[in-house]
Amino acid sequence: MAFGQADAKKPSLAKIGGTFSVKRQTGFGTIALFCFVLLYLPIATLVVYSFNAGPSIAVWEGFSWRWYVAAWNNAQIVEASTRSFIIASCAAVISTIAATMAGLATTRTRPYRGLNFIYGFINQPLMVPEIVTGIALLIFFAMVKIWTGYTGLGYLIIAHTAFCIPFAYLPIRARLENMDLTLERAAADLYATPWMTFRRVTLPLMWPGIIAGLMLAFVISLDDVVITELVKSGGQDTLPTYMLGQLRRVVTPEINAISSVFLLISIVIVTLFFFLNRRQA
Repeated sequence: MAFGQADAKKPSLAKIGGTFSVKRQTGFGTIALFCFVLLYLPIATLVVYSFNAGPSIAVWEGFSWRWYVAAWNNAQIVEASTRSFIIASCAAVISTIAATMAGLATTRTRPYRGLNFIYGFINQPLMVPEIVTGIALLIFFAMVKIWTGYTGLGYLIIAHTAFCIPFAYLPIRARLENMDLTLERAAADLYATPWMTFRRVTLPLMWPGIIAGLMLAFVISLDDVVITELVKSGGQDTLPTYMLGQLRRVVTPEINAISSVFLLISIVIVTLFFFLNRRQA
């Protein structure tokens, strides 16, 4: 058979709809459904058994708010939760400020040699395994603790801040790159100083990106386990590390209740992050 005749018998994109669609592939829907069930069924089971009246995490004994009340009245959980929110709030604010300055420095300037290196350097915590970052911080802070004698929460805040900067940087940079420069140029033409242009024009326009970066950094810090476990000193358990410690002992639906509350907080923050990104898009 001639080459031209073989090509003529092949179905063209026009005959199958003009575009390639993954949804039309055989078995795609089944595989997607299986993945969703595999991912969300354990989470749904965890939430359901957080309302179990009995002490078992596998045997249903009726509906009750018992374990939510127990968690609320547990002084260790309250202390760990408070510590988690303090660390996450401080790390989110500091990392967002740093990410905002980095975003301005990498988008409001002419391309220069080394710019790609700076992008990679800022996003380095995303590329390196978290355990490597945690061990490096452990070794470094161990030396600092010996030199200074200080063993407070400052180390955890610094560690979380360093890890959260790229998460805050990505939405801020995306917002800055998608902003129209016309208003900033108009302000410069009207003799506005760089600071006035930033305060009156750039900052109001980039607020959605800043808030999105802040929320993303907050939830990343709030959920972190590996770096926290390696950097923290004695008596500095956050809620995730407290839960990890409880799993090594006796597991009760109280852990399910704490996890469910954590899940709710994460869903709310991620939902707000989605709508902010949708608005800026």
